[in-house]
Amino acid sequence: MDKYFEELPCAITVSDVDGNILDMNVKAGSLYEKRGGREALIGKNLLDCHPEPARSKLVGLLQEHNVNAYTIEKEGQKKLIYQTPWFENGEFKGYIELSLVIPFEMPHYIRKPKTN
Repeated sequence: MDKYFEELPCAITVSDVDGNILDMNVKAGSLYEKRGGREALIGKNLLDCHPEPARSKLVGLLQEHNVNAYTIEKEGQKKLIYQTPWFENGEFKGYIELSLVIPFEMPHYIRKPKTN
């Protein structure tokens, strides 16, 4: 994991085109300590880590290369989950998942371009 992302307070997981986990930052590893953390999960397939219907959703994402974004509430925290394809020289290389704890209530701003 790049040094800039290694200690961010959000979980980052990177997978390849088949869903094999290539890398995880510290936060992602700590979220999955019960499954062995980074050491146990890097090299494993995301499809083996998810029950239905999430597994089928991942299969579709890997085939279609769409963004999947949603919020969840787990253990008293609200999280934004953002799963996005990553590319290298225009070629699909896999997915990156960001998991960020967000406030239950937060401001929403509409930014409009300035007019002359």
